[in-house]
Amino acid sequence: MKFAIIKERKNPPDRRVVLSPNACQNLVEKYPNAQVFVESSDIRVFNDDEYRDLGIEVTDDVSGCDVLLGVKEVPIENLIANKSYFFFSHTIKKQPYNRDLLKAILDKNITLYDHETVTNSDGYRLIGFGYYAGVVGAYNAFRAYGLKFGGIDLPKANDLKNLLELEKELRQIVVPPIKIVVTGTGKVGTGVREILDILNIKEVSTDDFLKKEFSQPVYVQLDALDYNSRKDGSFLGKKDFFENASEYKSTFMRFAKVSDMYIAAHFYGEGAPEIITRRNVKSPNFNIKVVADISCDINGPIAPTIRPSTIEYPIYGYNPETGDEIDYKDDKAIVVMAVDNLPCELPDNASRGFGSMFLKDVIPAFFNNDKDGILHRAKITENGKLTNKFKYLQDFVDGKE
Repeated sequence: MKFAIIKERKNPPDRRVVLSPNACQNLVEKYPNAQVFVESSDIRVFNDDEYRDLGIEVTDDVSGCDVLLGVKEVPIENLIANKSYFFFSHTIKKQPYNRDLLKAILDKNITLYDHETVTNSDGYRLIGFGYYAGVVGAYNAFRAYGLKFGGIDLPKANDLKNLLELEKELRQIVVPPIKIVVTGTGKVGTGVREILDILNIKEVSTDDFLKKEFSQPVYVQLDALDYNSRKDGSFLGKKDFFENASEYKSTFMRFAKVSDMYIAAHFYGEGAPEIITRRNVKSPNFNIKVVADISCDINGPIAPTIRPSTIEYPIYGYNPETGDEIDYKDDKAIVVMAVDNLPCELPDNASRGFGSMFLKDVIPAFFNNDKDGILHRAKITENGKLTNKFKYLQDFVDGKE
């Protein structure tokens, strides 16, 4: 079995990689029948020599490999026919901008596995960059607050070498006595919590957050049913919320009235209620001044998130009266941080973390006859056709929807 770490070619450049030099070394040590080749790259966070120094071959031609591993979408002109690929294809939600990519994958008889579709038997995702999205998103939230109000001076995360340097910067700042509300308790929410803990920001209960004033910064971390309730007043548990989201209404406004900063780290399901509406932000009771939308669903559940921002220009202002973008320094502006590729700002740590998960949860499937169904569930295309699980994409591929 020959694996290839391919060069990332999508713009803007992405410095992350599926397997670090150490991860490649671990793979070949554990599976003697495996070979790993690394396509030469001047972009990757780990340079070619770091792979060579550990005995991993670097090459300009990976066409002789069986499984090609990338992070972002592969440009159509660079796809190699009759190969197996792993990358984030951004096609399973019928993203129109990648329709031609999926068609090309089928035309070239490529077997596509998507990192996003790697799940266990219960449907829970096993690999991803979510934790580091949470880390960088929370860091950026405080940087945005400082740019708007002063008192906090942080460099861009992208200018720091790694997580250790980021933590060092955080330990040098003093956060004023603001109240921070966080939605989401998964991997992204875990990353957010780590940053809040590094800053020694106290976590408080929902009741205390809503009713009390504090002389120090505090936060509350909410799960879905903390800010959504059934329209009929009954309580049927989280499973019911995910299965019948349209039967729920948002109760987030009670938190928006007493919060200064909102960090959105949740997963937003189709049909779920809006969290912050245009009507909410116009209310004189709406108190949130900084929105760090890590989830970044454009024109979705959070009204101020009207577009993604970029690593170069990570924040913008939102006018709650008109719904338009304005200078974030404007007195009326709600500051919005909505970078949609946050883990790219810590490519070293993000790549090491991702590679650890990939080695643990994916690579064994290639050598144990996929006994746990990991590859079977993740496979989107095979033999020029969509697999049964992803047949729902056929009309999308055909341009009928």
